[in-house]
Amino acid sequence: METQFIEIKALEVRTFIGVPDEERAIAQSVWIDLKIVSAVPFDKCADDVQNTIDYAAVAVAIEKLALEKPRRLIETLAEEIKNLVLVAFDAVEVFVRVRKRILPNARWVAVATTGWSDKKSLS
Repeated sequence: METQFIEIKALEVRTFIGVPDEERAIAQSVWIDLKIVSAVPFDKCADDVQNTIDYAAVAVAIEKLALEKPRRLIETLAEEIKNLVLVAFDAVEVFVRVRKRILPNARWVAVATTGWSDKKSLS
């Protein structure tokens, strides 16, 4: 079976995140990668954004979520994003990766999570 998905790569969002208090005191960037499976196959969208997942709206919702409150762990933010996309955007499946530049000798650190809804794809 073919899997169709909407992908957002390296969505930069600002958030207050980090284990030490000093790290959470200043907003910093994290980068979000998403793969989202909609309940409606692409060939059934009828060229209408109402029939699919509006990726611009997803990006705005994630930006808002990231700034809602401080967090210690990027794992927490990843789970919150996963739940947001599954519930608010009626996704069937979502993959979320959150990347953060924190270690001096690494490009970034990342966590990833995948979730599924109880809904079935209409394919």
